[in-house]
Amino acid sequence: MIQFEPATKKASKARIALCGPSGSGKTYTGLAIATALSDRVAVIDTERGSASKYVGLNGWQFDTISPDKFSPLSLVEAFGVAAGAGYGCVLVDSLSHYWMGTDGMLEQVDRRSGANKFTSGWKAVGPEEKQMIDAMLTYPGHVIATLRTKTEYVIEENERGKKEPRKVGMKPIQRDGIEYEFDLIGDLDHESRLTISKSRISSLAGQVIAKPGVDLAATIADWLADGIDVPSIADYRQRAVDAGTRDELLAILKEIDSAHLSNAPTVDDDGRPTVLRAFIVARGQALTEPGAA
Repeated sequence: MIQFEPATKKASKARIALCGPSGSGKTYTGLAIATALSDRVAVIDTERGSASKYVGLNGWQFDTISPDKFSPLSLVEAFGVAAGAGYGCVLVDSLSHYWMGTDGMLEQVDRRSGANKFTSGWKAVGPEEKQMIDAMLTYPGHVIATLRTKTEYVIEENERGKKEPRKVGMKPIQRDGIEYEFDLIGDLDHESRLTISKSRISSLAGQVIAKPGVDLAATIADWLADGIDVPSIADYRQRAVDAGTRDELLAILKEIDSAHLSNAPTVDDDGRPTVLRAFIVARGQALTEPGAA
């Protein structure tokens, strides 16, 4: 039976997208915000180690991986490993590679396409992309994603009254509608000014911030903390570990389905990446095996 309940604001984690052309400071800004939001930061560096050039700058320390292939499910696995290791913030630099990079969405579609690309390639890859988005949205920490933008030059008049070209960012290189998945989207220009183009934080809506960093992160953290506490993925996982009956596990499954956490990234008992529902189902199967307690 459908029953409405009073709405409540839940304490949550940041989902931030930083968009901009090459050289606009996406990596720097992402690290500035990430290291201010958490003292344990993991960077998924698709830019051939560019983030590591900033180690030690401003005291920044973080761990990193540098994948050379970018299938959607590989990002799901990376989030699972990061969740298992307890990183408080993950910076994906950049998410655009999982669209147009080696083994990314576009290559996956072409590889799996038959005569009709829509009914074959996209239909086959779509569920994997959904798993990737779900993993990003349900990660048990903050997630910051940089997005490359298509660039073009516009002719503007400078302060001396002379016409000159200026590089500007255009549409983010990712699937249409990706912006709906984030709480905060900022567009960086070539002077590293961040224009907030979407924000669920009313005080930030429409702001233009020069060289954003610690102050912006503090505003985001205050807004996120203003809500009721809810069970974390780690809480659900531990409850599944402690459960002694299949009925207890079924009850947990109903809770995570209701909370839209079925595809939340975690690790199995051997430390391999998986998702929360699969972990709980595996615990139930273990209870029914001969010799199980």
